Amino acid sequence: MNPDLHCHSSFSDGNHSPDFLLSRAAENGVTHLAITDHDCTTALEIPLVEHYGVTLIPGVEISCQWETWEVHLVGLGIEINNPELQNLLREQQIARKQRMELIAEQLRKHDADGLMEYLHQLPCTAYTRSHAADFLVNSGKAKNKQSAFKKFLGKKAKAYVPFQWQSLTKAITTIRSAAGLAVLAHPGRYSFSKRKLESFIEVFSESGGDAIEASYGGIDPVMQKKLEGLAERNCLSISVGSDFHNADAHWTDIGEYPRPSATAIKNAIWNHPRWHF
Repeated sequence: MNPDLHCHSSFSDGNHSPDFLLSRAAENGVTHLAITDHDCTTALEIPLVEHYGVTLIPGVEISCQWETWEVHLVGLGIEINNPELQNLLREQQIARKQRMELIAEQLRKHDADGLMEYLHQLPCTAYTRSHAADFLVNSGKAKNKQSAFKKFLGKKAKAYVPFQWQSLTKAITTIRSAAGLAVLAHPGRYSFSKRKLESFIEVFSESGGDAIEASYGGIDPVMQKKLEGLAERNCLSISVGSDFHNADAHWTDIGEYPRPSATAIKNAIWNHPRWHF
């Protein structure tokens, strides 16, 4: 089994269609692919002509709040028509649109008008700050996406608008109500101290979480080893995924992430009793 359990299509902040993702997965030897768009399941609702021999796992990535931090949960194996899940995702999509409208207001004060018109032309269901960064680059207001976040969209920047997401606990319970496995996405990317990360994963486990991503695109080997240990200590499975968005980003690709250790792989999410793919 060669899975990639975290990637994005153009229905959130990815650059490619679901068909492209499956085709690319097959080219790269991936056997199981989870499309996990931000706060939407649109990619899983459209008819797909070809799966290219790849097992498609229905997934989603939910933005949520723990204390003062924004954190992300991946739901794997979800029932996409579950009413509780879809109600939560609709609330998230509304919150995302409202946030973009507020960002657009701030950008207009800095001679950067047209964000909402730009967003309405996109195929995406869930708007993200990444889309706003693309708008700023395309309109000549920023040299690149990193500059767009630094100058306009990041915390303390000119057009920053705070997030308003679901609680960590609600996101976990909603994923599980939809028969999914709740996975903590890329834990090493949050700006936590060592102790805060340990505390966060403890709370995640106690709240009903099932697994953490112990390997993902660009992870530091030291962090990977630490996450494998924290998963074992907290009786959590491990998950893996590239977090792929764009074929032009040469630092990653579908199926590209460091392989888990031989010890950790025994506790992989595909060995979880509720895994059914």
